Parts: sequence; C-alpha cells; structure tokens
Amino acid sequence: MDTETVADVVTEVVLPGVVEPSGLEIRVRPATQPAAGEVVLALEASGVSFAEQQMRRGKYYDQPPFPFVPGYDLVGVVVRVGAGVDASLVGRRFAALTKVGGWASRVVLPVTDLVEVPGTLDPADAETVVVNGITAWQMLHRVARVRAGQTVLVHGANGGVGSTLVQLATHAGIRVIGTASPRHHDAVRALGATPVDYRASDLSARVRELAPGGVDAVFDHVGGEGIVDSFGLLARGGTLVSYGSAATRDIAGSSKLPVLKLVGRLFLWKLLPNGRRTHFYNIWAGKRRSAAFHERLRTDLGQVFALLADGAITAQVAARIPLGRAAEAMRLAESGTVTGKVILVPDPDRDAPHAQ
Repeated sequence: MDTETVADVVTEVVLPGVVEPSGLEIRVRPATQPAAGEVVLALEASGVSFAEQQMRRGKYYDQPPFPFVPGYDLVGVVVRVGAGVDASLVGRRFAALTKVGGWASRVVLPVTDLVEVPGTLDPADAETVVVNGITAWQMLHRVARVRAGQTVLVHGANGGVGSTLVQLATHAGIRVIGTASPRHHDAVRALGATPVDYRASDLSARVRELAPGGVDAVFDHVGGEGIVDSFGLLARGGTLVSYGSAATRDIAGSSKLPVLKLVGRLFLWKLLPNGRRTHFYNIWAGKRRSAAFHERLRTDLGQVFALLADGAITAQVAARIPLGRAAEAMRLAESGTVTGKVILVPDPDRDAPHAQ
C-alpha cells in the first residue's frame, strides 16, 4: 500500500562488462512491485565503495555475471510494502546491505534486510557508515576485540572504512596509527590518528618507532606482499585482520586467486606458535543463519548510527553526486584524492520522498 504515488519507472545504473567508468550505462525500466514480505525503498543515498571499483574490473570475488546493477548498500524511504508487511513502515527511513542493486532510484528488498535510520540523521551521512560502519565495528570489536589503551594500525586511514575505523577506535580509547598519502595526513590527524606515509620505504620502521613493542591489531585492506609487513608489526597476542586485496585490483587474471592466496597465507600464519592471530573478515559470513546474521547486523549498525547521531563520530562525505552521473562518482572515488566516501544521491528531477 502507498502514502504517495510511486514512480512507474526505475532509473538504474548498469555495469555492462569490464569497462572504464564512462562505460556505465543509465537504464530506465518499468518498476517492480514488491512480493509478500518485501518493500520498495526510494533511494536517498548509495555509496561508491571499493567493491564497485573491483566489480567494474571483474575482480570482485563473487560478483554476478555481467550485466548487473552495482550498489553495495543504500539508505532510502519505504514507499510501498508487499503483503504481510506492516503498512506503518511507509514513509520511514531505512538502511540496507545489498551487495549489488543499490544504484537505482527504487529498490525492492526483503523487509528483514532493513535497519532503521535515526530520524535526525541526514541520509547521505548515514550512508557513509552502512557497509563501512558495520565492517569497522565488527573488525574492531567482534574480531580483533581491541581494548582501551591498546594501539592499532589502520591502513588507508583516509578511506571509507579506514576513516570510520579510526573514529570508532579513538572513541573507544584506542591509540591509532593510520597510513595515508601525505596529502591526507591533516585529515587523518583530525580524525584522531597519527598519520604515516603508506608509500615510505621505511614504513615498518616508522610504525616501530611509534609502537616499539608492536601493535595490538592491524587492519589491512591492501593484501598482496605488503601483508607480510602487516603481520610482522604485530605484538605478541596481536591480531591481523585482512579485509581485501586492493594491491591486486588492477592486475589481470582471476578474481578469486588473489583472495584464495591471501586466505591461505593467513591460515598458515594462524598455525604458527607465536601468539599472533590472523583473520580474513567477510561481512557476509554467517548469512546462511539468516536470523542471527540480521540481528547482529541491526545491533552493530545501530551502535554506529547512535554514535553518529550523538556526534561522537562524524560522517566523512567526500562528495554528493546525482545517480545519473555515476561515471563521475566512480572516477572520483578511484582518484585517491578524497577523504571518506563518495555518495550517489537522487537525480534532481527525481527527488526521493522525505521520511516522516
């Protein structure tokens, strides 16, 4: 049922194959109606994450066959519900993890996928901490279980996940060393971390100067051979959390092989009797146990939303770009010139409805 006239058509961004950002296509198609247990979300914000950058290269581990609509997460307002769904959800704002499909003006989702967004939050601000916030929170508190007073190393501290992770750690009383290019050092410092140049030949030595006994956790999205240095910087009892393979993004070949090689290396290190732990973080782990997975997601994202609403952390919005200019948004996200997350918002001539 509706409280407004729902658009009869959907505008969406299509990834047709391995293309440059300019190869992204804009498609208009008839709207899909929600089935039982589903809702229609009108897009207010969706992010450009590293996953989409890998997908356009055909390098994301389990992406669907081309063509498809990318979009790993989104924030929007419910404008229609299917049979069996509480009609009072219409007009309320929710976030959802999608993996694909989020770059569209209207998205049909199971109601179980929704996480309510506090009404005080701007949708673009909220979008910066959906996949990034869940990833950062779970790696910090569920996987590495870092405590106040400990020290961590965050690679890519100016990025979407990195900037969120720095803030969550600092808020929890954890000391943070963050790698970034020199142009981002002031921004990283403002977030609460001590910046170091990720390209420096003596990076490990610099980190050792700041943490002579090693760090209690390293959060590494880079992978590749640099993962060896990350492991070597751990203190006894420390944890290496790997959550990507950015180093192999532009290398031709299998999308799965670099990840499998990385996971295999982490597994072998885990067996060493040196008191260090390793973990490959996958946000979708446990998805088969649907009820527990969604409850954990709602709990963790709810914690992050509360911190954002209270001003304990701040949204790192690099830019707000209309959906129809997704190619521009992708180029900017890949440029390495921004701090935070590039956000896609509704096209000006297709305004999303406001949440109640």
